[in-house]
Amino acid sequence: MSKIKIGLVQMSCVADKAGNMVRAIEGIREAHREGAQIICLQELFTSLYFCDEENYDHFALAEAIPGPSTDTLSKIAGELGVVIIASLFEKRAQGLYHNTTAVLDADGTYLGKYRKMHIPDDPNYYEKFYFTPGDLGYKTFKTKYANIGVLICWDQWYPEAARITSLMGAEILFYPTAIGWATAQDEATNTEQYNAWQTIQRSHAVANGVHVVSVNRVGFEQDGRMKFWGGSFVSNPFGTVLHKASHDKEETTVVEIDTDKTDQYRTHWPFLRDRRIDSYQPITRRYIDE
Repeated sequence: MSKIKIGLVQMSCVADKAGNMVRAIEGIREAHREGAQIICLQELFTSLYFCDEENYDHFALAEAIPGPSTDTLSKIAGELGVVIIASLFEKRAQGLYHNTTAVLDADGTYLGKYRKMHIPDDPNYYEKFYFTPGDLGYKTFKTKYANIGVLICWDQWYPEAARITSLMGAEILFYPTAIGWATAQDEATNTEQYNAWQTIQRSHAVANGVHVVSVNRVGFEQDGRMKFWGGSFVSNPFGTVLHKASHDKEETTVVEIDTDKTDQYRTHWPFLRDRRIDSYQPITRRYIDE
């Protein structure tokens, strides 16, 4: 199947975990009505973005994967015949937690999970307090409609992650995301930050000849101190933005892509052919001092 309809559910979140799940399912159903076959939810969609502070109480939000949320979404996936990409807070064991995305196939089958590899620790993004770095490696998932790769938010900034996942056969790269602006920040800085975020992901599309789908949350959190910038988008394999959501509205969008474009672009711009893999050993070093 080369032409695939991708659903992006860009939503704001509230403190009520069950309420967020209900609203996410409403978005999934809306995307399905518009013909979506693969539907991606944003990062940690069942809660507010709790990593703005180091608070032990927030560990209570975590759950097993597979577990309650994947069980609920599996039924929806099977009922509607859609693939669902769901980012969740995983409790792996007592005292061991991950930022994890589960993939549910169109018949409701749980295909597996990807654990976020790159964990940030910045003001308002204290993820190292909560999440252990992923140990499953990079992953692809063979769904009914396409072989997909899933990476998560901070992974977006690392070309190595996109490259490896693409080399594993991913036809589409999905990035569930939670990123925003401090409301005290000036507009010029906001614009520069969003453009950098979008540009780096479009560059992954170009370098690897694959479609990239990035789904971000939207709305004000942290008592109004943080505005999540939305701007969810789809890029084709040459970096052309096929759709961009607004920065301030909840939106469910369906975008048709053609995965045959991968062969077209990779044939005419043969970046994979010309890779000098014999020369890349230095990339495994933290920094090249000499």
